[in-house]
Amino acid sequence: MPVQSPISSVNDFVVRFANVNGSGSASANELFARSILRHGVPVGPRNIFPSNIQGLPTWYEVRVTEDGHLGARGGVDLMVAMNPQTWDKDVASIEPGGYLFYDSTKPIPTSKFRADITVIGVPLTAITNSTYTDPRQRQLFKNIIYLGALCALIDMDPKIIEQLIAEQYKGKEKLLSSNVHALHLGRDWALQNLKCPIGVRIKKADKVGDRIFIEGNSAAALGAVYGGATVCAWYPITPSSSLADAFTSHCKKLRHDPETGKAKYAIVQGEDELASIGIVIGASWNGARAFTATSGPGISLMTEFIGLSYFAEIPAVIMNVQRAGPSTGMPTRTQQCDIIACAYASHGDTKHVLLFPEDPAEAFEFAAQSFDLAERLQTTIFLMLDLDIGMNHRLCHPLRWDDARQYDRGKVMTAEMLDDGRDFGRYLDVDGDGIPFRTYPGTHPTKGSFFTRGTSRDRYARYSEEGAVYADNMQRLLRKFETAQDMVPRPLQANAQKPTKYGVIYYGSTSPAMDEAIGLLEARGHHLDRLRIRAFPFHSSVASFLAEYDFVYVVEQNRDAQLRSLIVNENGIDPVRLVPILHFDGTPITARFIAGAIGDHQDQLKVTPLRKVKS
Repeated sequence: MPVQSPISSVNDFVVRFANVNGSGSASANELFARSILRHGVPVGPRNIFPSNIQGLPTWYEVRVTEDGHLGARGGVDLMVAMNPQTWDKDVASIEPGGYLFYDSTKPIPTSKFRADITVIGVPLTAITNSTYTDPRQRQLFKNIIYLGALCALIDMDPKIIEQLIAEQYKGKEKLLSSNVHALHLGRDWALQNLKCPIGVRIKKADKVGDRIFIEGNSAAALGAVYGGATVCAWYPITPSSSLADAFTSHCKKLRHDPETGKAKYAIVQGEDELASIGIVIGASWNGARAFTATSGPGISLMTEFIGLSYFAEIPAVIMNVQRAGPSTGMPTRTQQCDIIACAYASHGDTKHVLLFPEDPAEAFEFAAQSFDLAERLQTTIFLMLDLDIGMNHRLCHPLRWDDARQYDRGKVMTAEMLDDGRDFGRYLDVDGDGIPFRTYPGTHPTKGSFFTRGTSRDRYARYSEEGAVYADNMQRLLRKFETAQDMVPRPLQANAQKPTKYGVIYYGSTSPAMDEAIGLLEARGHHLDRLRIRAFPFHSSVASFLAEYDFVYVVEQNRDAQLRSLIVNENGIDPVRLVPILHFDGTPITARFIAGAIGDHQDQLKVTPLRKVKS
């Protein structure tokens, strides 16, 4: 028996699977997560995988949370240790009183265990080898067997798992029956040889509601379809490749003419990232809605063309699924480290619009909105996803779309407007908002020339290197950027239960962990008003929020406090009042980390006043 009482918790625990990449464990682990969802209990799964094809360690973490906390919590309550290479690290990560599930076919020295955890050994290899002779079957079905054993240990309904297997192998009866058989091999062994259930277990609930389970990359790709994108040009790069793949899949279902069957879209894999953004700009200049999907290294290569989009004022959408940098960095780890690079991409004075979705539902919404913004503002729009949102399944509200919604193509000069004698200057600001009119190629046979310049020019697109003309154009571009403040998604504010002198700013995938951290901080007696930023340029409410507090914490997942730097730079804020809370090891930020970092700083601010001594 362990020296610490075993954890006892229903519908509130963390399971982590430690596997070897390429072992076929991914589908079994995802089946585990989906099975718990079918029990009516929310889950927050995260896949932590290496950048090679196979052989290196991989982890799949499933947070079971009836309270609906979808951010990473930190710590492991039940470790399924299937990788000898990471054994010591995996065992060390288990919470005191937690559980270690392992393959007990071969004996392991007692020194490799801990006295404060419950050890559960199942001879998985022995069971597999006695049942199957084919090496590949042994490898694959071993994963289903451990799923069956877990089914018994945490009291899952096997019929739910069987139903999911039936859906997965519909029409493939041989695969269906063999997987169900393997499931019951593990479950039956556990029921006959182990005390079931253990302290952490599943109880059917009704806490999922109408929420859907979807990856952010797939949701963003669907948003591109609904947003009117007809051209995608891309070059493969982790973790954005699945976004382009998803766009391809969605288009095959939704973008073929029902009468002729012809595709009404173009998807081009460029020779590299620079070629891809060039294709996007060319397609957009011709009137198509076009985008590319990439990550940090791709942004680095695209900056020359991004500058062209900004200065020539051609719409473009870049969906940046951020990973850990610099350079190649950690391709399969998550960060929010491209903020500065995207905000000021290209040389010279450039400023770009960034959108920060918090989950797949906003990824869908903002992806669709980005095409309207790109055409209204005639510039590049960055959708700032990251690996945690993009490549992990997340529970979120159903994706919503108004069929009556009309695309906003912005200021487009028509042939009729030209025939009516409208003054057309390609870079002429007629409304005071910094946004000129443009024409599509071929709009008029003789009027409204549609040439575009990436060099200095006057308001009528005539080449000029005169200082006054250049300054006039640059001031207009800045005016356009200021106009964007009221077009982009506004920040969302939530106030603490009590008046407070402290605030917190956060954005993107940090959101679910931050929301949970608030409760942990309140339990320590710390109260914060919070503001979730959803776009750059910053709405005026950001400056108003900053002015209200003695200190504002800025929570982000990068080393250099990039959003904080943007806030200081754009709002003239004293940086001392902005306290960075930074997490950048490549794993998703946790509620425990945020609450610990902010709570420790708050504790230091609590200075006991000196008492006046009576003489």
